[in-house]
Amino acid sequence: MKVLELYKPGSSVLSLEVFPPRRDYPLETIYQTVEELQKLNPGFISVTYGAGGSTRDRTVEIAAHIKKHYSMEVVAHLTCVAHCRSEVDAILESLWQENIRNIMALRGDLPEDDPTFDINACEYRYASELIRDARKKADFGILAAAYPEGHPECERLDQDLGHLKEKVDSGVDVLITQFFFDNRKYYDFIDKAERIGITCPIVPGIMPVLNANQIKRMLYLSGASLPGTLVKLLDLYGEVPADMEKAGIDFASRQIENLLSNDVPGIHLYTMNKPRQITQIVKNVGMA
Repeated sequence: MKVLELYKPGSSVLSLEVFPPRRDYPLETIYQTVEELQKLNPGFISVTYGAGGSTRDRTVEIAAHIKKHYSMEVVAHLTCVAHCRSEVDAILESLWQENIRNIMALRGDLPEDDPTFDINACEYRYASELIRDARKKADFGILAAAYPEGHPECERLDQDLGHLKEKVDSGVDVLITQFFFDNRKYYDFIDKAERIGITCPIVPGIMPVLNANQIKRMLYLSGASLPGTLVKLLDLYGEVPADMEKAGIDFASRQIENLLSNDVPGIHLYTMNKPRQITQIVKNVGMA
């Protein structure tokens, strides 16, 4: 089943994202997380893909296991920046053979530890190229990323929207946004996307802030901005982990409640493999 079928008028789909454990951790750790998240009855679970393909095999294995053993639809992430076309074709073939029918097509982050890396020398430079190849390969459901505050590498928001339209025109069924903390950024982004003819579901991605140190890394990678209300919470509770977690759960819950009241097509939660906290948020907003 393609996940696009879940996004029907009047419905609001809950989806959850997990990431493979490091190679020195057993896969059972992620399956224990999935068992807890399954109780929330999500529309689908997505499995991330490490930078440069570092967890490629595990992503396919975990996605296949979820599809087979948990009776849930699954989306496997696939990045292309460090792959040649023959490698991507083989990965797509493997996913199809494992009965995985939905992929999250991403360019992927540039390697931070290789100052000589030249994306212009790669066979893939843009996610739209991967999307076109995946569309030709098989009848996959294709999801892609959207950036309400603009991609960190793009200087102009209108240029970034042009790139997004190109991805959609290449064959995207559903867009999931990078996380944001101010819903006004999302609403403004939706208005702009609709004005340039993007009509597919654009699902807000929500990342709960559960500790103060986490937010620094998140902001560095994403370029997302912090509203004053969240800055205040960090100032008040950042030095007390238990209080910060509670405040972060409450902030994410209120953010989602506002989105749901504005008829978003769904909520995509970046779980960080923390089922207890995610379960609390989902229950808070009535999506369990």
